[in-house]
Amino acid sequence: MFGFSKELKEYDLSQEELDKLQYAKFTTSKGIIWVKLAPENTPNTVANFAHLANDGFYDGLNFHRVIAGFMAQGGCPQKTGTGGPDWAIECETQSEGQVHKKGSLSMAHAGPNTGGSQFFICFVPCPHLDRGHTVFGGIEANDTESFEVLDSITQGDDIEKIEIFETKE
Repeated sequence: MFGFSKELKEYDLSQEELDKLQYAKFTTSKGIIWVKLAPENTPNTVANFAHLANDGFYDGLNFHRVIAGFMAQGGCPQKTGTGGPDWAIECETQSEGQVHKKGSLSMAHAGPNTGGSQFFICFVPCPHLDRGHTVFGGIEANDTESFEVLDSITQGDDIEKIEIFETKE
């Protein structure tokens, strides 16, 4: 994931295609977390995440790095924090919605434009990360069940699968 000579991948999805990328359903060993994606603000990051999810890339991975009072990180195929796809994507940190609050889904990276598959979900507000990491979704404020599952995540918990949906129903 953190190789700096990787090709930057760009997705060219139509508005109609982006409109179908609205929710990510994280099925974990602790339960379900629903995340509202933000393709209107971060189209390339959402398209990349959806592409990987739809290809089953995340199925069977884990939360390899969990820091209580901070965040849960996943998306490494080696389950160590050192892996990712054969490409990187550009950061979209100047777009709207770049505020890390409890439940924010953000792209992990080792520097600008080095993200690929690893992501993290914040346990608390993390303003020091604002505009440094691309926030491309978040748990909706009224979704107490997803927040309860998020709060229960510990290091090594399984990500059974991540699915992308147009609606939550």
